[in-house]
Amino acid sequence: MPLPDSFAAWLSERLGVELVGRAPVGGGSIHSAWRLDLADGRRLFAKTNGASSLPILEAEAEGLRALAEAADEAGPRVPVPLACGVAGASAVLVLPWLDLSRGRSAADEPQWRRLGAALAALHRHSLTRPCVAEDRVGAAFGWPRDNVIGSFPQRNGWQADWGRFFVQRRLAPQLEHLARSGHPLRRASLLLEHTGLWLGRHRPEPCLVHGDLWSGNAAISSDGQGVIFDPAVHRADREVDLAMARLFGGFPEAFFEGYQDAWPLSSGHRARRELYNLYHLLNHANLFGGSYVGQSQACLDALVERGEGAEWA
Repeated sequence: MPLPDSFAAWLSERLGVELVGRAPVGGGSIHSAWRLDLADGRRLFAKTNGASSLPILEAEAEGLRALAEAADEAGPRVPVPLACGVAGASAVLVLPWLDLSRGRSAADEPQWRRLGAALAALHRHSLTRPCVAEDRVGAAFGWPRDNVIGSFPQRNGWQADWGRFFVQRRLAPQLEHLARSGHPLRRASLLLEHTGLWLGRHRPEPCLVHGDLWSGNAAISSDGQGVIFDPAVHRADREVDLAMARLFGGFPEAFFEGYQDAWPLSSGHRARRELYNLYHLLNHANLFGGSYVGQSQACLDALVERGEGAEWA
Protein backbone atom coordinates (compact mmCIF):
# COMPACT_ATOMS: atom_id res chain seq x y z
CA MET A 1 0.00 0.00 0.00
CA PRO A 2 1.73 3.23 -1.13
CA LEU A 3 1.80 6.30 1.04
CA PRO A 4 -0.98 8.68 -0.04
CA ASP A 5 -0.25 12.20 -1.30
CA SER A 6 -1.98 13.52 1.82
CA PHE A 7 0.38 11.66 4.13
CA ALA A 8 2.81 14.56 4.64
CA ALA A 9 -0.04 16.79 5.81
CA TRP A 10 -1.41 14.03 8.06
CA LEU A 11 2.03 13.52 9.60
CA SER A 12 2.48 17.24 10.15
CA GLU A 13 -0.91 17.50 11.82
CA ARG A 14 -0.36 14.48 14.07
CA LEU A 15 3.28 14.95 15.02
CA GLY A 16 4.22 18.48 13.99
CA VAL A 17 7.04 17.30 11.72
CA GLU A 18 7.92 18.03 8.09
CA LEU A 19 8.36 15.09 5.75
CA VAL A 20 11.04 15.60 3.09
CA GLY A 21 11.56 12.04 1.84
CA ARG A 22 10.26 8.50 1.98
CA ALA A 23 11.60 5.14 0.87
CA PRO A 24 10.19 1.60 1.05
CA VAL A 25 12.00 -0.87 3.29
CA GLY A 26 11.79 -4.64 3.28
CA GLY A 27 10.84 -7.11 5.95
CA GLY A 28 7.04 -6.97 6.04
CA SER A 29 4.76 -9.70 4.60
CA ILE A 30 1.44 -8.13 5.62
CA HIS A 31 1.94 -4.36 5.54
CA SER A 32 4.08 -2.03 3.46
CA ALA A 33 7.00 -0.55 5.41
CA TRP A 34 8.63 2.86 4.95
CA ARG A 35 11.55 4.95 6.08
CA LEU A 36 10.46 8.55 6.60
CA ASP A 37 13.05 11.33 6.33
CA LEU A 38 12.24 14.51 8.24
CA ALA A 39 13.39 18.09 7.69
CA ASP A 40 15.19 18.13 11.05
CA GLY A 41 17.37 15.18 10.03
CA ARG A 42 15.53 12.52 12.00
CA ARG A 43 13.97 9.37 10.59
CA LEU A 44 10.75 7.59 11.44
CA PHE A 45 9.34 4.20 10.48
CA ALA A 46 5.83 3.67 9.12
CA LYS A 47 3.60 0.72 8.25
CA THR A 48 0.71 1.16 5.83
CA ASN A 49 -2.15 -0.94 4.55
CA GLY A 50 -5.70 -0.40 3.35
CA ALA A 51 -7.93 1.64 5.64
CA SER A 52 -9.83 -1.52 6.61
CA SER A 53 -6.62 -2.78 8.27
CA LEU A 54 -6.69 -0.03 10.89
CA PRO A 55 -7.86 -2.43 13.69
CA ILE A 56 -4.83 -4.65 13.03
CA LEU A 57 -2.44 -1.73 13.30
CA GLU A 58 -4.27 -0.42 16.37
CA ALA A 59 -3.89 -3.84 18.02
CA GLU A 60 -0.17 -3.78 17.24
CA ALA A 61 0.15 -0.29 18.69
CA GLU A 62 -1.66 -1.35 21.85
CA GLY A 63 0.60 -4.37 22.18
CA LEU A 64 3.75 -2.29 21.78
CA ARG A 65 2.60 0.15 24.45
CA ALA A 66 1.81 -2.70 26.83
CA LEU A 67 5.22 -4.29 26.32
CA ALA A 68 6.98 -0.96 26.74
CA GLU A 69 5.18 -0.37 30.05
CA ALA A 70 6.05 -3.85 31.32
CA ALA A 71 9.66 -3.59 30.13
CA ASP A 72 10.39 -0.65 32.41
CA GLU A 73 14.14 0.02 32.78
CA ALA A 74 15.32 -3.62 32.93
CA GLY A 75 13.38 -4.94 29.97
CA PRO A 76 14.17 -4.92 26.24
CA ARG A 77 13.72 -1.83 24.12
CA VAL A 78 10.26 -1.63 22.56
CA PRO A 79 9.39 0.98 19.91
CA VAL A 80 6.55 3.07 21.34
CA PRO A 81 3.97 4.12 18.71
CA LEU A 82 3.98 7.79 17.75
CA ALA A 83 0.79 7.89 15.68
CA CYS A 84 -1.82 5.51 14.33
CA GLY A 85 -4.78 6.37 12.12
CA VAL A 86 -6.11 6.74 8.58
CA ALA A 87 -4.45 9.01 6.01
CA GLY A 88 -6.43 9.09 2.80
CA ALA A 89 -7.21 5.47 1.89
CA SER A 90 -4.40 4.08 4.04
CA ALA A 91 -4.17 2.89 7.62
CA VAL A 92 -0.85 4.06 9.05
CA LEU A 93 1.23 3.21 12.11
CA VAL A 94 4.24 5.46 12.80
CA LEU A 95 7.08 4.28 15.02
CA PRO A 96 10.54 5.52 15.96
CA TRP A 97 13.27 4.57 13.50
CA LEU A 98 15.70 1.98 14.88
CA ASP A 99 19.00 1.00 13.28
CA LEU A 100 18.95 -2.76 13.71
CA SER A 101 21.58 -5.45 13.38
CA ARG A 102 20.80 -9.15 13.31
CA GLY A 103 24.36 -10.28 14.01
CA ARG A 104 24.79 -13.90 15.06
CA SER A 105 28.56 -14.00 15.48
CA ALA A 106 30.27 -14.92 18.73
CA ALA A 107 30.91 -11.22 19.30
CA ASP A 108 27.13 -10.63 19.45
CA GLU A 109 26.46 -13.25 22.15
CA PRO A 110 26.65 -10.83 25.13
CA GLN A 111 23.92 -8.65 23.59
CA TRP A 112 21.66 -11.67 22.99
CA ARG A 113 22.31 -12.92 26.49
CA ARG A 114 21.24 -9.51 27.84
CA LEU A 115 18.13 -9.61 25.65
CA GLY A 116 17.17 -12.99 27.15
CA ALA A 117 17.60 -11.60 30.65
CA ALA A 118 15.64 -8.48 29.69
CA LEU A 119 12.72 -10.58 28.43
CA ALA A 120 12.71 -12.44 31.76
CA ALA A 121 12.57 -9.07 33.53
CA LEU A 122 9.63 -7.99 31.36
CA HIS A 123 7.74 -11.21 32.10
CA ARG A 124 8.37 -10.94 35.84
CA HIS A 125 7.59 -7.23 36.05
CA SER A 126 4.30 -7.69 34.19
CA LEU A 127 2.95 -9.81 37.05
CA THR A 128 2.75 -6.84 39.39
CA ARG A 129 1.86 -4.01 37.04
CA PRO A 130 -1.24 -3.69 34.84
CA CYS A 131 -0.89 -2.18 31.39
CA VAL A 132 -2.97 0.74 30.17
CA ALA A 133 -5.09 -1.73 28.19
CA GLU A 134 -6.01 -3.64 31.36
CA ASP A 135 -8.15 -2.71 34.32
CA ARG A 136 -5.98 -4.70 36.72
CA VAL A 137 -3.53 -7.57 37.03
CA GLY A 138 -5.30 -10.68 38.20
CA ALA A 139 -5.05 -14.43 37.91
CA ALA A 140 -6.58 -14.62 34.44
CA PHE A 141 -5.09 -15.47 31.07
CA GLY A 142 -5.96 -13.62 27.86
CA TRP A 143 -6.38 -10.00 26.85
CA PRO A 144 -9.20 -7.43 26.98
CA ARG A 145 -9.87 -7.72 23.23
CA ASP A 146 -9.10 -9.96 20.30
CA ASN A 147 -6.04 -9.23 18.17
CA VAL A 148 -4.15 -11.08 15.43
CA ILE A 149 -1.33 -13.58 15.06
CA GLY A 150 0.23 -12.66 11.73
CA SER A 151 -2.94 -11.78 9.85
CA PHE A 152 -5.06 -14.52 11.45
CA PRO A 153 -7.61 -13.57 14.14
CA GLN A 154 -6.46 -14.38 17.67
CA ARG A 155 -9.25 -14.89 20.18
CA ASN A 156 -8.72 -13.55 23.66
CA GLY A 157 -11.08 -12.59 26.45
CA TRP A 158 -10.27 -13.83 29.94
CA GLN A 159 -10.01 -17.34 31.35
CA ALA A 160 -8.79 -18.33 34.82
CA ASP A 161 -7.63 -21.80 33.73
CA TRP A 162 -4.55 -21.77 31.48
CA GLY A 163 -5.20 -25.19 29.95
CA ARG A 164 -8.77 -24.27 29.08
CA PHE A 165 -7.64 -20.96 27.60
CA PHE A 166 -4.99 -22.60 25.43
CA VAL A 167 -7.47 -25.20 24.17
CA GLN A 168 -10.45 -22.91 23.59
CA ARG A 169 -8.75 -19.68 22.45
CA ARG A 170 -5.62 -20.97 20.74
CA LEU A 171 -5.68 -24.54 19.40
CA ALA A 172 -9.41 -25.03 18.74
CA PRO A 173 -9.94 -21.96 16.48
CA GLN A 174 -6.91 -22.89 14.37
CA LEU A 175 -7.98 -26.53 14.04
CA GLU A 176 -11.56 -25.55 13.22
CA HIS A 177 -10.48 -23.11 10.50
CA LEU A 178 -8.12 -25.66 8.99
CA ALA A 179 -10.94 -28.23 8.87
CA ARG A 180 -13.32 -25.74 7.23
CA SER A 181 -10.71 -25.01 4.58
CA GLY A 182 -10.56 -28.68 3.62
CA HIS A 183 -7.63 -29.85 5.76
CA PRO A 184 -9.04 -31.56 8.86
CA LEU A 185 -6.30 -33.05 11.02
CA ARG A 186 -6.58 -36.59 12.35
CA ARG A 187 -7.11 -36.97 16.09
CA ALA A 188 -7.63 -33.24 16.58
CA SER A 189 -10.40 -33.82 19.14
CA LEU A 190 -8.21 -36.26 21.04
CA LEU A 191 -5.39 -33.71 21.15
CA LEU A 192 -7.69 -31.03 22.57
CA GLU A 193 -8.94 -33.43 25.23
CA HIS A 194 -5.41 -34.43 26.20
CA THR A 195 -4.15 -30.83 26.20
CA GLY A 196 -6.63 -29.83 28.87
CA LEU A 197 -5.38 -32.70 31.05
CA TRP A 198 -1.69 -32.06 30.36
CA LEU A 199 -1.84 -28.36 31.12
CA GLY A 200 -4.17 -28.93 34.05
CA ARG A 201 -1.11 -30.21 35.92
CA HIS A 202 0.83 -27.06 35.13
CA ARG A 203 0.22 -23.86 37.11
CA PRO A 204 1.90 -20.96 35.30
CA GLU A 205 1.52 -17.31 36.23
CA PRO A 206 -0.28 -15.02 33.73
CA CYS A 207 2.67 -13.06 32.37
CA LEU A 208 2.38 -10.51 29.61
CA VAL A 209 3.96 -12.22 26.59
CA HIS A 210 5.08 -10.95 23.21
CA GLY A 211 3.13 -13.79 21.62
CA ASP A 212 4.86 -13.92 18.22
CA LEU A 213 8.51 -14.07 19.20
CA TRP A 214 10.27 -15.54 16.18
CA SER A 215 13.67 -14.21 15.18
CA GLY A 216 12.21 -11.77 12.65
CA ASN A 217 10.56 -9.88 15.51
CA ALA A 218 13.67 -9.34 17.62
CA ALA A 219 17.03 -7.74 16.90
CA ILE A 220 20.05 -6.00 18.34
CA SER A 221 20.21 -2.26 17.70
CA SER A 222 23.32 -0.54 16.43
CA ASP A 223 24.05 0.67 19.97
CA GLY A 224 23.91 -2.89 21.34
CA GLN A 225 20.42 -2.96 22.87
CA GLY A 226 18.02 -5.84 22.40
CA VAL A 227 14.74 -4.83 20.70
CA ILE A 228 11.42 -6.66 20.29
CA PHE A 229 8.53 -5.61 18.04
CA ASP A 230 5.52 -6.83 15.96
CA PRO A 231 3.79 -8.48 18.96
CA ALA A 232 0.58 -10.46 19.44
CA VAL A 233 0.33 -9.72 23.16
CA HIS A 234 -1.75 -11.47 25.78
CA ARG A 235 -1.30 -12.88 29.27
CA ALA A 236 -0.08 -16.46 29.12
CA ASP A 237 2.44 -18.97 30.36
CA ARG A 238 5.78 -17.21 29.81
CA GLU A 239 7.08 -20.41 28.22
CA VAL A 240 5.17 -19.65 25.02
CA ASP A 241 7.65 -16.90 24.13
CA LEU A 242 10.67 -19.12 24.75
CA ALA A 243 9.07 -21.98 22.82
CA MET A 244 8.41 -19.94 19.71
CA ALA A 245 11.89 -18.44 19.85
CA ARG A 246 13.15 -21.97 19.16
CA LEU A 247 10.55 -22.92 16.52
CA PHE A 248 12.12 -21.42 13.40
CA GLY A 249 15.66 -20.93 14.71
CA GLY A 250 17.55 -17.67 14.52
CA PHE A 251 17.95 -17.00 18.24
CA PRO A 252 21.43 -17.89 19.47
CA GLU A 253 21.72 -20.14 22.51
CA ALA A 254 23.05 -17.18 24.50
CA PHE A 255 19.54 -15.68 24.42
CA PHE A 256 18.05 -18.71 26.17
CA GLU A 257 20.94 -18.91 28.62
CA GLY A 258 20.41 -15.27 29.56
CA TYR A 259 16.72 -15.91 30.22
CA GLN A 260 17.36 -19.07 32.21
CA ASP A 261 19.98 -17.37 34.37
CA ALA A 262 17.59 -14.52 35.15
CA TRP A 263 14.45 -16.59 35.77
CA PRO A 264 14.71 -20.38 35.31
CA LEU A 265 11.84 -22.13 33.58
CA SER A 266 9.84 -24.68 35.54
CA SER A 267 10.17 -28.43 35.11
CA GLY A 268 8.50 -29.92 32.05
CA HIS A 269 9.09 -26.90 29.83
CA ARG A 270 10.83 -28.98 27.15
CA ALA A 271 7.81 -31.28 26.85
CA ARG A 272 5.41 -28.34 26.68
CA ARG A 273 7.48 -26.60 23.99
CA GLU A 274 6.12 -28.73 21.13
CA LEU A 275 2.56 -28.33 22.37
CA TYR A 276 2.85 -24.55 22.48
CA ASN A 277 4.51 -24.43 19.06
CA LEU A 278 1.73 -26.49 17.49
CA TYR A 279 -0.33 -23.29 17.70
CA HIS A 280 2.13 -21.47 15.44
CA LEU A 281 2.42 -24.39 13.03
CA LEU A 282 -1.38 -24.46 12.73
CA ASN A 283 -1.41 -20.70 12.18
CA HIS A 284 1.13 -21.05 9.36
CA ALA A 285 -0.94 -23.89 7.89
CA ASN A 286 -3.99 -21.62 7.85
CA LEU A 287 -2.08 -18.65 6.44
CA PHE A 288 0.20 -20.37 3.94
CA GLY A 289 -0.95 -23.99 3.54
CA GLY A 290 1.57 -26.22 1.79
CA SER A 291 4.03 -28.16 3.92
CA TYR A 292 2.79 -26.51 7.12
CA VAL A 293 -0.32 -28.73 7.01
CA GLY A 294 1.84 -31.84 7.06
CA GLN A 295 4.10 -30.41 9.77
CA SER A 296 1.06 -29.64 11.89
CA GLN A 297 -0.26 -33.18 11.50
CA ALA A 298 3.13 -34.68 12.34
CA CYS A 299 3.44 -32.51 15.46
CA LEU A 300 -0.12 -33.36 16.54
CA ASP A 301 0.51 -37.09 16.03
CA ALA A 302 3.72 -36.97 18.05
CA LEU A 303 1.99 -35.18 20.91
CA VAL A 304 -0.90 -37.62 21.05
CA GLU A 305 1.40 -40.61 20.87
CA ARG A 306 3.61 -39.23 23.61
CA GLY A 307 0.49 -38.91 25.74
CA GLU A 308 0.76 -39.81 29.36
CA GLY A 309 4.45 -40.58 29.10
CA ALA A 310 5.46 -36.91 28.91
CA GLU A 311 6.59 -34.86 31.87
CA TRP A 312 4.12 -32.04 31.41
CA ALA A 313 4.09 -30.58 34.91
